[in-house]
Amino acid sequence: MLSVSVCRLGLGAVLALTLVPSYGQRAKTNAKAGVASWITTPDQTQRLQPQAARLAFSKAAPTGTVIEIDDSQRFQTMDGFGYCLTGGSAELLHAMSAPARTKLLRELFGTDANGIGVSYLRLSIGASDLDAQVFSYDDRPAGETDPTLAHFSLAPDEAHLIPVLKEILAINPAIKLMGSPWSPPTWMKTNGESKGGSLKPEFYGAYAQYFVKYLQGMQKHGIRLDAITVQNEPLHPGNNPSLLMTAEPQAEFIGQHLGPAFKAAGLKTKIVCYDHNADKPDYPLTVLGNATANPYVDGSAFHLYAGPIEALSKVHDAYPTKNVYFTEQWTGSKTTFESNLGWHVKNLEIGAPRNWARTVLEWNLAADPQQNPHTPGGCTECLGAITLAPGDAVTRNVAYYTVAHASKFVRPGSVRVGSTTAAGLSNVAYRTPSGGHVLLVVNDQATPQTFSLHYLGQAAQATLPAGAVATYVW
Repeated sequence: MLSVSVCRLGLGAVLALTLVPSYGQRAKTNAKAGVASWITTPDQTQRLQPQAARLAFSKAAPTGTVIEIDDSQRFQTMDGFGYCLTGGSAELLHAMSAPARTKLLRELFGTDANGIGVSYLRLSIGASDLDAQVFSYDDRPAGETDPTLAHFSLAPDEAHLIPVLKEILAINPAIKLMGSPWSPPTWMKTNGESKGGSLKPEFYGAYAQYFVKYLQGMQKHGIRLDAITVQNEPLHPGNNPSLLMTAEPQAEFIGQHLGPAFKAAGLKTKIVCYDHNADKPDYPLTVLGNATANPYVDGSAFHLYAGPIEALSKVHDAYPTKNVYFTEQWTGSKTTFESNLGWHVKNLEIGAPRNWARTVLEWNLAADPQQNPHTPGGCTECLGAITLAPGDAVTRNVAYYTVAHASKFVRPGSVRVGSTTAAGLSNVAYRTPSGGHVLLVVNDQATPQTFSLHYLGQAAQATLPAGAVATYVW
């Protein structure tokens, strides 16, 4: 394609004729260079291991199982892949020596050859169960309330979370952030406790302003949130902290209070509903079906502790203009690398985007060797993507690699494109902003699988070890 541009140089103007390759031409050029690949195996002999030899495309007819990449089929644009940066994760990172922390954060969030390019983080608004203690930003003595939020303060986050976030933003200013509350201040709740209870209707307005103050306070620190969810796991009031918020009250809260409060404050942060398991798609469908709430809702968020990942498509198909996010899945400390690698990649890093998710976030970023810190009654077996021990020791666990296989290569702005399903070889494909392609594949069979990657009439043959995950880039 021939493009013409006018470039102003000094006081004159030069007419520059620049030959710019079209997208199809760029794709063919990339294909000529062959396919680079990175592999992780269940036995950990390879962990995001770059393969020495590139796969070569040829015009020979593909043989065996074929994964066809089709650019004419284009789906959602990806916002990013990453983790939940809990308060406990931030506390452990903040306790590292400055040089060690800088090195690790560059590895996690950097986009050079040495980084895995994490591009999205979820934060807790107030404490999650993986903070050292329960807190909100407006805690009052028993019997006291503060409906004007005169005592609101981000001080709990200023100790560890905000300083670490500022360091992350210095490395990757474009990273997107989502905030999720586990509980409002206890004085707003029907039971007056951090665990369980529901939001009192008389405090709907005050709680909406609580979100506004949080977002404005973070902005004063130079931290802008792209989105918030209204409540983490609103149907699970048994965690500490937690809140029961069924679909109808959430729709009322968004439509009559939170949405109007954001609009009045000029906030552009997206409001996302639900943020719980895929077994209850009726919940986000109820919120999105509420005429008052719907205009304020950007989309819905999901976890996968129950239900099928395909439920995300059910919600998307009902409301195709609303976005879908995958925001949390844990790895248990008593499970194995092998048992988690294939399941997570098949269901999350592959399954969620194939069902319209714009994000894939694993829970959580970091814990210590004893899976601390956590609140009393909080998760005692949540394995971090990394384990941080005294003396700046870092162990990279399975979630580090499941996310890295996508985050390092599928940069924000990448578009999911068509790729054929193949028995035993779950996969998802993308076109990147630079015009390249990424294919993520997991072999969920007990034997090695050989397949043909077919693109633009050419095929490259690959063999993937049993249970292994691979990312192919061209």
